[in-house]
Amino acid sequence: MNRFFSIFNFLGIVALCVLCAAQWQANSRLESDVERLDQTRIEQSAKIADQNRTLKDNAADLEDLRDRLSTSESQLKTTIAQRDRFAAEGKQLKAALDQWMAAVKQRDAAIKQAGDLIQKLAAERNDAILKFNDLADKYNAIVKQLPNANGNK
Repeated sequence: MNRFFSIFNFLGIVALCVLCAAQWQANSRLESDVERLDQTRIEQSAKIADQNRTLKDNAADLEDLRDRLSTSESQLKTTIAQRDRFAAEGKQLKAALDQWMAAVKQRDAAIKQAGDLIQKLAAERNDAILKFNDLADKYNAIVKQLPNANGNK
């Protein structure tokens, strides 16, 4: 019986060793799975964190873009208002320029008319001076003849 217990004990130890080896192999495989899953979890966590940073950056960029768009729209409205104001001023200035050009034409016509009148008056004056000088020469000639006529008598 002792022998039977020894064999039975030996077989129990062998069975226990086989069971321990199987358990060890199962634990190793589970540990490997745990490490692989943990590595996947770490990678996924890093990826999620990166995506969260990207989302925050995109949200900030979107808000900045909205602000710039709002600013651009208000500047566009201001620019359009200024353009319209400048266009109106341009029309007013063009009208004023047209009036000024008409006034300059009238002034030039008046100056030309005055110049023509001055030329005419100068010509009449010159004619009058020539007639006066001719008359003065005739008078002087008559006056010179008069003392000779008085002296001959």
